[in-house]
Amino acid sequence: MIEKKSVSVTLEHVTKKFKDVKGRADVIAVNDSNLIIEPGELITLLGPSGCGKTTTLRMIAGFELPTEGKIFIGNEEVTMLPPNKRDTATMFQSYGLFPHMTVFDNVAYGLKLRKVPTEEIKIRVNETLSMVGLSDYGDRAPSKLSGGQQQRVALARSLIVTPSVLLLDEPLSNLDALLREQMRVEIRKIQKDLGITAVYVTHDRVEAMSLSDRVVVMKNGYVRQIGAPSEIYEEPNSRFVAGFVGKATFFPVTIKKHADNQWICDLGGKEVVVSHAGEQVEVGMEAVLMARPESLRVVEPHEGHIEGKVRMNVYLGNSLEAFINTSFGEVLVQIDDPHAKKIFAEGSEVSIDFAPDRVRLLNKDEE
Repeated sequence: MIEKKSVSVTLEHVTKKFKDVKGRADVIAVNDSNLIIEPGELITLLGPSGCGKTTTLRMIAGFELPTEGKIFIGNEEVTMLPPNKRDTATMFQSYGLFPHMTVFDNVAYGLKLRKVPTEEIKIRVNETLSMVGLSDYGDRAPSKLSGGQQQRVALARSLIVTPSVLLLDEPLSNLDALLREQMRVEIRKIQKDLGITAVYVTHDRVEAMSLSDRVVVMKNGYVRQIGAPSEIYEEPNSRFVAGFVGKATFFPVTIKKHADNQWICDLGGKEVVVSHAGEQVEVGMEAVLMARPESLRVVEPHEGHIEGKVRMNVYLGNSLEAFINTSFGEVLVQIDDPHAKKIFAEGSEVSIDFAPDRVRLLNKDEE
């Protein structure tokens, strides 16, 4: 049976600069990053291309060395140690399987390098293949497997060496949508069963939200927000985070008053009340009101906060998306259980309403 290990991973003021060989300014890929990953936690580094998430993962693995700062795995500082001296295993975007080896030999490779006895290798490989649902595939060549099966082999190869920390660098990006969903579930189930600490890199918000204990949202080398998926989605601290982790509409408002935990704002000449606000929001300032599609309602004309006309309805089965033209631009409203709701026909004049506790005030200026 694979031994369970749970250790923490700590980054203290970690910065990574890449020298520009053409004499231009250095590229700062990661800027003064501080992060504590708890034992047994799966944390996702989420952000657009170039935000520093993969560089952070590679520094934890030892493939890149920090320019400044320290990295700890458990109580051991590993900042300058090479990858083979760290108790980690990395699962890459490309499967990296050896085509001339069988599935069994691919999975066994790490144990053979460690000179594990042959009989123990056989037992551990069979256990690990069973764990990832490939018990009957040990004698096959990787080329005879589907993409999802190859990904399972890569996962088994990473897990069999019983690392303290499992590092996953966009491992599902080569799979189709259905396989991605299936593998997300499998990875999460195995990680929880083993209690292993894991760091997962992705630019896919659905992966991040469905897999993670906590999400680390990054932009331009900076950590912008850390929190549970529900916190990141419902309580973003900036316009960037709000827009990156989910669909959102941003309405320009002026903050008039703050009293009794309520913010009184002006929205296009109408007074609106908001219960929640992000950082650096003050009375008198121009701000934005962030609304998720499911937090909005379509009502009769002049009954809500914003007037508009239905441009298009998109039926999705358990929900309907209404695209409404307004003076603030096109607004997306998600209507759950449409069979139980009144649906306004395309071309209808309507109004958009929202509850004070379902929207959030944010500073309109980034950084």
